[in-house]
Amino acid sequence: MPEIDIVLVAPLYEGNVGFAARVMKNFGFTRLVLVDPCPLGEEAKGRASHAQDVLGNAEICTIEDVFARSSIVVATTGQVSKSVCNPMRMPFYSPRELRERIGIAEGRVSILFGRENWGLNNDEVKRSDMICTIPTSDEYPIMNLSHAVGIVCYELANLPSAPYRLATPYEMGHLYRHIDRFLDSVHHPAFKRENTMIMIRRILGRACLTSREASTVHGLLRRTEWHVDPDALDREKEAQRRHKNQHCELDDHQDADEGNA
Repeated sequence: MPEIDIVLVAPLYEGNVGFAARVMKNFGFTRLVLVDPCPLGEEAKGRASHAQDVLGNAEICTIEDVFARSSIVVATTGQVSKSVCNPMRMPFYSPRELRERIGIAEGRVSILFGRENWGLNNDEVKRSDMICTIPTSDEYPIMNLSHAVGIVCYELANLPSAPYRLATPYEMGHLYRHIDRFLDSVHHPAFKRENTMIMIRRILGRACLTSREASTVHGLLRRTEWHVDPDALDREKEAQRRHKNQHCELDDHQDADEGNA
């Protein structure tokens, strides 16, 4: 199953952090991550009850750390887009649908839960790979933080063993940068760039790419670039040749040093 991190982003109340730890342990989750949390004291410990280990082992890190190390980042939000023309919070999935999406692969999955007063900000949502929302009554749609954590944990509990690993965060980051450069080469309109990259992240995020699949997309982009700019292939071959020569020179120096030793 995926390695699932429950990430509380800037929680305001220590009681909610304790309750979140408790409900995580109810459903077999132990990886609690806190980003810019409020001070934690006796109230958090009391609310955690028999989940002192989950609370005590909670990792405190930055949101940049979370994005850098996660194969998939899921943003939970009660505010979703009403139209596919606005990709910021679209498409979105229920916790049950999320299980179907992330349960098939092995890798680090971080699920972000936002601040109690106004949730995740637009940048945190925009950078996430998938959007999850909990279906609630229109009369009172806003949930307590720990309750939301409990519902997501319930739906994701006891995932089966995954048959393959996801592409690493480094591999996916490299792919997104390649796509961004590719948009330059095909003269994609600058005013569309941000929304296009958000949609690309949503598409590939829910696809749960393997390393081989990410490499294949790179290959398709490179071949297309060669057709758009035929000289690009020669430049790439020259760069590979120089890189190979540099390695050979380093090997020769090492052999010489060993011979003089």
